[in-house]
Amino acid sequence: MTSVLRIEHGAVAYGGRPVLRDLNLTVSSGEVVAILGANGSGKSTLIRAALGLVPLASGRIELFGVAQKRFRDWKRIGYVPQRLGAGSGVPATVREVVAAGRLASRGFLRPPRRNDSSAVTEAIASVGLADRSRDPVSSLSGGQQQRVLIARALAGAPELLILDEPTAGVDSTSQEAFAGALRKFVHNGGTVLLVAHELGPLQPVITRAVVVHDGVIAHDGPVPRPAGHHADPAHDHVHPHAPHDEPGIWGTR
Repeated sequence: MTSVLRIEHGAVAYGGRPVLRDLNLTVSSGEVVAILGANGSGKSTLIRAALGLVPLASGRIELFGVAQKRFRDWKRIGYVPQRLGAGSGVPATVREVVAAGRLASRGFLRPPRRNDSSAVTEAIASVGLADRSRDPVSSLSGGQQQRVLIARALAGAPELLILDEPTAGVDSTSQEAFAGALRKFVHNGGTVLLVAHELGPLQPVITRAVVVHDGVIAHDGPVPRPAGHHADPAHDHVHPHAPHDEPGIWGTR
């Protein structure tokens, strides 16, 4: 397997305060890697650093074998940030929002082609929203809007899909739809890196788990067994991202 993302001795600091320290991580083609940990552990900072959205204090990052600073082929990466509403007050339909995902591959000045339309249709169907494609995004639930954002990323036919807490606070139907879309994406040769506080229906799709604790990688391997109240079969996995740290699914804080 070829390396899609490699971080070597990566460190990130905010205002002089270390957030990530001596981070070493390699994601290979075809993997579905979950970055797990309690709120505030640094897991979202990890993927933002991988994308160049926050600078490294030290270390280096490669994307598809190219140093991040020299990487320009961003259409190979699809990114869905955390808790970003798809509606945003704009009167756009589901199809219009998802079609925006084709801009990076076709260019802003070229009109849509037949393969662009097919890619948009397939992406919408993959997240279970084919019957809502002409509806305003603002009329959808929060979980459905999150599905629209994932469809937008998939429409660009990326090789690496990066998602930050895609199932935080959304309904179980949307979580199942996410899992199905990711399964199909990987079956077609894609690679996934996702941040999660809890996995829920995504767990069978995950091939490897990386647990971030206090800015360092505390575990890299199979998905650990849940700890504490998260191990209770009656525990509801559909809840919003907590504003403060709480005991995590993996028994860390």
